[in-house]
Amino acid sequence: MIITILTFIIVFGILVLVHEFGHFFFAKRAGILVREFSIGMGPKIFAHETATTTYTLRILPLGGYVRMAGLEDDEDTLKPGQLINLQLDKSGQASVINTSQKKLLFNGIPLQVNHWDLTDELWIEGYENGDESVLKRYHVAHNASIIEEDGTKVRIAPRDVQFQSAKLWQRMLTNFAGPMNNFFLAIIAFGLVALLQGGVYQTNNQIGAFTENSAAQQAGVKAGDRIIAVNHHKTNSWQELATQINKIPGKKTLFVIQRQQQQKKIWITPKAVKQNGKRVGVIGIQASQDHSFAAIATYGFTETWSMTLQLLNAIKSMFHGFSLNDLGGPVAIYSYTSQAAKYGIVSVINLLAFLSLNLGIVNLFPIPALDGGKLLLNILEAIRRKPLSPEKEGVLTLIGFGFLMLLMLLVTWNDIQRYFF
Repeated sequence: MIITILTFIIVFGILVLVHEFGHFFFAKRAGILVREFSIGMGPKIFAHETATTTYTLRILPLGGYVRMAGLEDDEDTLKPGQLINLQLDKSGQASVINTSQKKLLFNGIPLQVNHWDLTDELWIEGYENGDESVLKRYHVAHNASIIEEDGTKVRIAPRDVQFQSAKLWQRMLTNFAGPMNNFFLAIIAFGLVALLQGGVYQTNNQIGAFTENSAAQQAGVKAGDRIIAVNHHKTNSWQELATQINKIPGKKTLFVIQRQQQQKKIWITPKAVKQNGKRVGVIGIQASQDHSFAAIATYGFTETWSMTLQLLNAIKSMFHGFSLNDLGGPVAIYSYTSQAAKYGIVSVINLLAFLSLNLGIVNLFPIPALDGGKLLLNILEAIRRKPLSPEKEGVLTLIGFGFLMLLMLLVTWNDIQRYFF
């Protein structure tokens, strides 16, 4: 249990870190201020502040985010009448605005906030030390920080470093960078799998080895045989073979074997096992391996491409008959991780590659609140030659976020029923 939980946290953490680092890197290159880079959600348990970005670790290992200046989810927490503390620099400008009760500023100036502009003219005004007879205004430094109510210290967000101030192509690249990094991670992880295995499992239907207590081996199947048909269904690839075998758990079935120049008919009863909440059949066979340098060196690219096509076909099939069982959330990922951890590091890395590819593709769906939805708005802006108003974009994002949350709740509840009941 502990190993599974740690593996789940590590796998999920890597996925989030790699995805968000893509947004972070290209935002920085575009001159967009990244105010916070967070791994995890919920209450903060650790923070490290730099001159521009605050790096935080939060208690729930279920996601993360890059908080870019000027986006709809990036707002300063000042309110009229709020009591704050100001710290001034040598020139008399406010360098730190403290809105938190959890931190105290040395020589801070108490101020009851009246009005402020931390975007364009950079000033804040209010009543100092409770004296409401004099309204005082302080200029705010361009690189000033604000300490938020939970104690997190981040930079303020002047307009010139906000997301919308970057060029359109820079914003598009920043939005695309998260999924792009997931594709790169999949290529690297699949390549590492091939290296650790010392070869690449071939996609044809030739048998290379058997697992312990293999039903196929007990029935007389030998290494080097090719299974060319299962229950009268032709199997030209390993994927087709696995699909047909999975359909017949516990059922005595006719297999057609190609052994050199001869064809043999063998009856095999696949063992029934539970995988990812489903009862499937297995006969205990492994694909043959290609140990050549070329196969190992190119596997990261070829497997990523092959898996991408399979995922796209799976998505396409949902339009002909959608089921929540076709989707999986954190509970499903935990189940996959539990199974992968039993088989060792290679299986875990293979799962990491698969999940990274899934995350990259799903994030490109044209749904507001996802990277694909943001890219769609970028394209719309290029066509219209002007962006949507912040209000309209905010409404679309809220609708998209609400849809995703509802879908996540339904998927999670469905996963709980599948895997635990």
